[in-house]
Amino acid sequence: MKAHDGMYIGGVWRPAAGRDRIEVVNPADEQVIGGVPAGNAEDVDAAVRAARAAFPGWAATAPAERAALIAALRDVLVARKSEFAEIITAELGSPAGFSEMVHVGAPIAVSSSFAELGASYAFEERIGNSTVLLEPVGVVGAITPWNYPLHQIVAKVAPALAAGCTLVLKPAEDTPLTAQLFAEAVHEAGIPAGVFNLVTGTGPVAGQALAAHEGVDLVSFTGSTAVGKQIGATAGAAVKRVALELGGKSANVILPGADLAKAVATGVGHVMNNSGQSCNALTRMLVHRDQYEEAVSLAAAAVAAYPCGDPRDPGTRLGPVINAKQRDRVRGYITKGVEEGARLVAGGPDAPHEHGYFIAPTVFADVTPEMTIAQEEIFGPVLSILPYEDQDEALRIANGTVYGLGGAVWAADDETAVAFARRMDTGQVDINGGRFNPLAPFGGYKQSGVGRELGPHGLAEYLQTKSLQF
Repeated sequence: MKAHDGMYIGGVWRPAAGRDRIEVVNPADEQVIGGVPAGNAEDVDAAVRAARAAFPGWAATAPAERAALIAALRDVLVARKSEFAEIITAELGSPAGFSEMVHVGAPIAVSSSFAELGASYAFEERIGNSTVLLEPVGVVGAITPWNYPLHQIVAKVAPALAAGCTLVLKPAEDTPLTAQLFAEAVHEAGIPAGVFNLVTGTGPVAGQALAAHEGVDLVSFTGSTAVGKQIGATAGAAVKRVALELGGKSANVILPGADLAKAVATGVGHVMNNSGQSCNALTRMLVHRDQYEEAVSLAAAAVAAYPCGDPRDPGTRLGPVINAKQRDRVRGYITKGVEEGARLVAGGPDAPHEHGYFIAPTVFADVTPEMTIAQEEIFGPVLSILPYEDQDEALRIANGTVYGLGGAVWAADDETAVAFARRMDTGQVDINGGRFNPLAPFGGYKQSGVGRELGPHGLAEYLQTKSLQF
């Protein structure tokens, strides 16, 4: 894809206000593959003004018509699926098969769900002597991360459009080409000018300007907890709404009687997918002490199936992390784990390849709950395995971090697993390998965020309530 040398504002590509640029680097070979303009407050202001001007007309558009345009957008994503997958592999380093199946497949499923939901959602209900109206909140400032560049865009744009909101998107600076291709898809789908706008740029400049803009009614942010706190403070000063999907340190709890081999293999895969760069990655595996060493051996064997390699190779299952800063950060955590006494049973901090931001798939045993690698989000292909004596201790360990985004429970039967999951302080729990559901709410407890994405609960984030009494 040839990068656009401008911003998509008001239905057209227009020159950026400034001359600053952002280089896009392929993390697998460290080569520059393109560049986009680094937008500033002037670009953000123009985009917000375009969104504000388009809002009355879009909000007044019939929900069924809005839903039909979301379906048209979905159809463009389907038609350009291979193109999106190639871009994501190039700028994120995701293995080609994972790019097509997950990075593009999931957004297609999510856009389909909101096309259906938008046409059937009850935007009005009668309660006693009142009619309650659910109306679009207004202009949305959407700030998305690099780890799932298309999915996170669609997870914000599709429900906002279904609700009747207009948007300004500020994508992550590491993966702006995916966002530009998405803007092309929006245009091709026939979504009216100004309803969706794109400003590429850095977080401290364009992101901050968008969060602080007085014309933005809601800020939807996905990223680190540290940045989420800053955005929350900025939005709070203006008494504007926020939706924050932040960090995680999810526990994969394997109870006695579960299929240990399946639970361990699935858990290892969950951590290694996307090079560990998933906010809900099951990075803490909790195993009963009686089965602990067996689980460690199974994990070491399973991780051997994830060697680092060229993401364009169809056989590659583990690509690089996003950039040099992230590579060094993950290596630092691995070194810290060794220093604090964890047992390294696979991988390590050494570079597996001469070029590219690769991290060897790493497994730690003998991890204790207070260790840094058991408390902080690493965001790389690093698994910690912790022992427990009984369910109460397992629960204390699982709930013993500041996060609460995802989790998993494995048991001999669903009833036992569900009973444990009900006591976990986390927003989403997979039971015995439960599959992804694009209609289920996704979001966190504690410092993992505020609000929910996907399905009816995700649509509700973009609505405000009015009651009429008569």
